[in-house]
Amino acid sequence: MSGIGRKLSSLDASFLYLETPEMPMHVGSMAIFRLPDDYRGSFFEDFKTMIVERLHVAPILKSRLAKTPLDIDHPSWVEDDQFDIDRHIFRASLPAPHDRATLERIVGWMHAKLLNRARPLWEFYVFEGMADNEIGLYSKMHHAAIDGGAGAALTSIIYDITPVPRKIEPAPPQAKPEREARDIAGDFLDSYQQIWAQPFDMSAGFKPVELPRTGKSDLGSILFDNAMMQIENAVRFAGSIPTVLKSVSQMAAKAADPKSRESLSSMVSPATILNKSISSERSYAAVSVSLPQAKAVAKAAGGKLNDVVMALSSGVLRRYLLERGALPSRSLTAAVPISLREEGNADANNQVFGMVCSIATHIADPKERLQAIIAESTKSKELSHPMRALVPQMSNLSMLGAPILVQVLALLYSRSNLPDVLPPTANVTISNVPGPRQTLYAVGAELLNIFPVSISTHGLALNITVQSYRDQLDFGFIAGANIIPHVQEMADMLPRELDLLMEAYAQPAAAAGTTK
Repeated sequence: MSGIGRKLSSLDASFLYLETPEMPMHVGSMAIFRLPDDYRGSFFEDFKTMIVERLHVAPILKSRLAKTPLDIDHPSWVEDDQFDIDRHIFRASLPAPHDRATLERIVGWMHAKLLNRARPLWEFYVFEGMADNEIGLYSKMHHAAIDGGAGAALTSIIYDITPVPRKIEPAPPQAKPEREARDIAGDFLDSYQQIWAQPFDMSAGFKPVELPRTGKSDLGSILFDNAMMQIENAVRFAGSIPTVLKSVSQMAAKAADPKSRESLSSMVSPATILNKSISSERSYAAVSVSLPQAKAVAKAAGGKLNDVVMALSSGVLRRYLLERGALPSRSLTAAVPISLREEGNADANNQVFGMVCSIATHIADPKERLQAIIAESTKSKELSHPMRALVPQMSNLSMLGAPILVQVLALLYSRSNLPDVLPPTANVTISNVPGPRQTLYAVGAELLNIFPVSISTHGLALNITVQSYRDQLDFGFIAGANIIPHVQEMADMLPRELDLLMEAYAQPAAAAGTTK
């Protein structure tokens, strides 16, 4: 182990603690490439070589977890001094008929397998020999290391915007000398002075305090480092008190507003066949639809692209549940992640919180359903807005002993089948990740699609995640296979739902011309 480790935030670490054999907490993608006709090399070897040359650009790819004794505190990311690229990039076999449908089934099976926590938490699988000169690339990375926003940033690191790979300068050697106790003590005294001097220098504004860390894994060092973090958090919280008080005041005002209470009632989730305990198997399917068409519908409806994504998902769910006689009379709800990431921020961590939104599955007409979703989405955003300022203050709370306690509770929840009897907080997860508009390449091969592969959880068996790329929306459906054995049925319904919305918002031919 080399260097001083970077401790995981409470939000990042929670994805480790909540993970069980039935509920892996990694995210990924199924990318489809097309090799040029004159390609004569080995895509697998060329791709692996390219990644090796660029590993220094994304340090998280060479970082493994360093646990604390007895899991008393959050683990840290440290450089893996035994890193081996052959343990992370694999040549995979795709059986006949070597098509995308077969690849999707294999991706669903592989996504159910836990990552090895003794190594950096990511893996790539290259599937060669597909029809039409295509290559499949299944990737997965633990959610403790990355969220969708940072995943898009990693995409720009791994891929190129021309068929000729760009040259990236190798990382300069960096020596990290061991810090002695007197250095840490000196830094601590300087920081201590800063803490007391800062309140009397209001002209400079509030500045977060950074206290020294030992970075070591013995119990005494862990206790010291945790104490330093608690002091930092206390100072940071003190500086954010005006913002916190404003958020709490806004939340209290909304709670007292009868209209807000009515909006909250629409977010109550009905019980459905989708909200049960899941098994350790996954069903996966992918489908693409036109991004310009979806944007045209959003513009005609006076909404946003995310509203159309929810409307498409709502139409699929309504149709699927109706066919099984299992559609509730009350509307289903969706858990919708919201990114807190500032533009240009590519840090490999999680900066996200979520809202619950009604998706109007009780409405048969596609046009009326989309209008209802736009209205409900606006209400949900207004209700969740005060929480945006509070989430960063809560994301790094830490309590000694909490890691082992949370893991025990997660395992108990998984084994007790409580999701089968408790009312669901939401019925489905729907996530929209903005992606690149320009064509991307990897070692000369054109990227055709990048389908997300996300997380199914107990009580939320179905996850629908979409990433935009070029002029398309690439949808990835993943579900607990014991709840939805063939999620491909849902994926096949989605293009028709977009056609229905296009028809609903099409201008009548008579209105387009002039009468004589």
